[in-house]
Amino acid sequence: MKGGDKVEIFDLMKLEPQVYEKRGGHGFFQNDTFKTRVILLEAGGSIPPCQMDTFVIFYVVEGEVLIRKNAESSTLKENQVLITEPAVLSMESGSGARLMGIQIKTEQ
Repeated sequence: MKGGDKVEIFDLMKLEPQVYEKRGGHGFFQNDTFKTRVILLEAGGSIPPCQMDTFVIFYVVEGEVLIRKNAESSTLKENQVLITEPAVLSMESGSGARLMGIQIKTEQ
């Protein structure tokens, strides 16, 4: 951010989430280095395995998810964050969850 740029604050509970099946667009903020989005997993919802070629940060705003990274599984709960290098990732939520996802490009 340059000296005179306006500070921009985002309320993760008020931003329109992207349901996995209807994902698209650029999320709520994107530049050449990273992109951010709010992800909504309905109760019983899931995101199938996906090869992520970027570093990824997931922050659970509400609910909890079972997240799989390669062959490893962990439960990520409200107010917890996962930071991972490029990997095969998937997730599911029995009760539903709202997350912020950030993809960070790596040098190629």
